[in-house]
Amino acid sequence: MRAIVQEAYGSFDVLKLRDIDMPAVKDDEVLVRVRAASVHPDVWHVVTGRPYVLRVMGSGLRRPKVRVPGTDMAGVVEAVGAGVTRFRPGDEVFGETLHGMQWKNGGTFAEYVAVREDNLAPKPGDVSFEQAATVPTAGLITLMNFPPGPLGEVLVNGAAGGVGGLAVQIAKARGATVTGVEHTSKLDLATSLGADHVIDYTKEDFTRRGERYDLVFDIPGNRPFAECRRVLKPEGTYVLIGHDHYGAGGHQVLGSLPRMIKLMAQSMFHRQLPKPTGSPPPRKESMAVLTELLETGGLTPVVDRAFPLEEAPAALRYLTGGTARGRIVVVP
Repeated sequence: MRAIVQEAYGSFDVLKLRDIDMPAVKDDEVLVRVRAASVHPDVWHVVTGRPYVLRVMGSGLRRPKVRVPGTDMAGVVEAVGAGVTRFRPGDEVFGETLHGMQWKNGGTFAEYVAVREDNLAPKPGDVSFEQAATVPTAGLITLMNFPPGPLGEVLVNGAAGGVGGLAVQIAKARGATVTGVEHTSKLDLATSLGADHVIDYTKEDFTRRGERYDLVFDIPGNRPFAECRRVLKPEGTYVLIGHDHYGAGGHQVLGSLPRMIKLMAQSMFHRQLPKPTGSPPPRKESMAVLTELLETGGLTPVVDRAFPLEEAPAALRYLTGGTARGRIVVVP
């Protein structure tokens, strides 16, 4: 099969189109013919090998353990393992190939990929392969970090980005009133995704406004918690997703990890910070929630551009440029 192969960390030029062996399928896995794969920041992290700490978090010290990048995809079931019961050849599916919280390549920048059955969900018929491929990682991050119960007044910082765009829509589906913070050029996109109010961060600092929110969902993390607290209600919650801005922010070795650890320590003293939890919800259950949202129109992914598989380096360059209005995919 054709696949993008990464033999080393570095610039996007380390990615080469190669003919490689088809993946072997275990008893609990499904072989999927990939129709679209998402290009998102976690792919950038593993291709570049930055921050360096990710190399000891599953990726590989000197070179990637898994040579084919990509984690999210949508496609058609080609074959199933002996223990698979939910899918059969011909089914249209979408999902994330990684299991658990890991930073590593997942093999989706290829014509075929083997995926654990529980990581997949049926793709709704009214949703394109390109749209479905952009949902898993961003959707799972959002579901894992949203607090339970009514959300009330929500501010999403980075409302038109990969995670933020889904966070706006999922919050609206849960009955929230959403304020989106974005660049001037993307305010209309944030509104089209469902934001009730928008703030242009080039003109106004959202931490200095008079409004108060039940939840501040901070994707870029470009304001410290001490400033974000000013716009939280007394019982409100601050959630940092964190974004190293493709190497421009965060520590080269540890990335945003020190900031995350500091917030976890502060959560012992600040009720507005969520306490560290154990394992995330079962992947199968979370994928079912995302599927229902796609089926009912609660989620409508916006795809900015689809690149041919062989142009994966160009797709990553486009991602890091920050001008995309919606998500980016590669198509084998």
